[in-house]
Amino acid sequence: MPLENCRIVLVRPRVAGNIGATARVMRNMGLSDLVLVAPEATPVARQARRMSTRGERILHKCRVVDTLSDALADCLLVIGTSARAGGPFRRQSVVSPETILPRIVDGLAKGPVALVFGPERTGLTNEEVTCCHFVVRLATEPDYRALNLAQSVVIMTYLVRTAWLERSVGEQRAEPPAPFESQERMFASLQSALEAVHFLYGQSAATLMHSIRHLIGRAGPTQTEVDILLGLARQLRWFAEKDAIDHSGSDSSKHSKPACSK
Repeated sequence: MPLENCRIVLVRPRVAGNIGATARVMRNMGLSDLVLVAPEATPVARQARRMSTRGERILHKCRVVDTLSDALADCLLVIGTSARAGGPFRRQSVVSPETILPRIVDGLAKGPVALVFGPERTGLTNEEVTCCHFVVRLATEPDYRALNLAQSVVIMTYLVRTAWLERSVGEQRAEPPAPFESQERMFASLQSALEAVHFLYGQSAATLMHSIRHLIGRAGPTQTEVDILLGLARQLRWFAEKDAIDHSGSDSSKHSKPACSK
């Protein structure tokens, strides 16, 4: 699921610094596909370059198109952002970031997914909202919902990256549980070690060992974890044997005859 499939679309941006700041955060989050729709500011302006720290390459590679449809032509999923809600154009499609993130991550595995941000003063028009499958509304204070353009990009790209990383880690192949034979060998070794340190003794030993087996077995230990428990058992037996030898030596010294003095 390459993050490069996440496209940032800025519609009619007016401030060159916001374009540069967007390039910078894209560099931070591992994104590279920037499209500007009919920009009023130029991405090669001095302010844009100054704000794009280490994102200059993204600025230089960004595409400039005339219409939002041109920017979205090959996208499989389009997510707009808006501080406004309600009305026939926005009421049905507004979602929270948490709701839409799984769908964004799924889309990244298949092709380009666009995050669309409107111009600084007005945000996306109703016609532009119509081009979006969903519209995300960030949970800002009701009496002042509008965020700076670059701030909105930071929040959305961070959420997308975090969701993508969590999905990627979850999809990594986990080590399977150790085979039954290996687990049985571990349980036998652990039982003998616990008996050696007198943790298991008397009539309750069998019941207690059953509880230990159930506790460990329920976790489905991997071979690595089984090896750790085998090492623990060896160390317990070594300690029990050393303790026994030490006590044996101490007891024999009490009964030995003192050397004859000359």
